Amino acid sequence: MRPKVSVIPGISAVGAAAAVLGVPLMHDFAVISLSDLLTPWEVIVKRLEKASEADFVMAIYNPKSKKRVTQIEEVQRIALKTRPGTTPVGIVREASRSGEHVVISTLAEFTKEEIDMFSLVIIGNCNTFVQDGKMITPRGYTV
Repeated sequence: MRPKVSVIPGISAVGAAAAVLGVPLMHDFAVISLSDLLTPWEVIVKRLEKASEADFVMAIYNPKSKKRVTQIEEVQRIALKTRPGTTPVGIVREASRSGEHVVISTLAEFTKEEIDMFSLVIIGNCNTFVQDGKMITPRGYTV
């Protein structure tokens, strides 16, 4: 017997986080979970490498947990191979909830910030910039 399915439209965490950061997802982007409970870590690494090489803005779900503490540093290492350390990185904890906390950092420094399972990390691409405290990835790349 097939389960009964109900669809309730809503806002995903990546959309909520992007909205408070500014407009970091205005062009192509990849959403990648670092949870290796159902996906082997080697597959996740390959996805991170390909997304970074393709210069996608990368939204990272499940960035850090009590057991998984080094994976976000691996993300940083992979991204630094293809983009400068000055690349903007947004961290949103508890997006659109009570206790929401927003930080805009850089690729070189973002792992020094508080990051946990309630955080979503958005790493900009080569055209992403910060203006007036907001992360912006221009849609047309002509700035």
